[in-house]
Amino acid sequence: MIPNKAYQAYQNNAVQTASGGELTLMLYNGCVKFIKRAMKDMEENNYENKNTNIQKAQRIIQELMVTLDPNVELSKQIMPLYDYMYRRLTEANTSNEIAYLEEVHEFVVEFRDTWKQVLQKAKHHEPKRSNG
Repeated sequence: MIPNKAYQAYQNNAVQTASGGELTLMLYNGCVKFIKRAMKDMEENNYENKNTNIQKAQRIIQELMVTLDPNVELSKQIMPLYDYMYRRLTEANTSNEIAYLEEVHEFVVEFRDTWKQVLQKAKHHEPKRSNG
């Protein structure tokens, strides 16, 4: 189990040293992962794991909602989408309708990919630091 502990330490360090933007990207990636797992669980009729993975995805959506700045206009536009995704995950969990998971998965992937582009552009426009 030593390699597992080393990986966990690496993951913890990655989270602790990440910027706010990188943390948001990690949240999107985690949400995608849990939705994919829930879809697989649903296909395999593993309802306990499906429930667990959907709840993990919902907690990530809640975290994304909490981190939105209500004073920013874009946040006011994103909040209803996050709310819709959260409710759709609930519906997927109660109805075992995989199409609902697929729909939320598409939204999250779109958010993640857009966020990744924002981070890349921001990194490109950072002022260069001098060493002297």
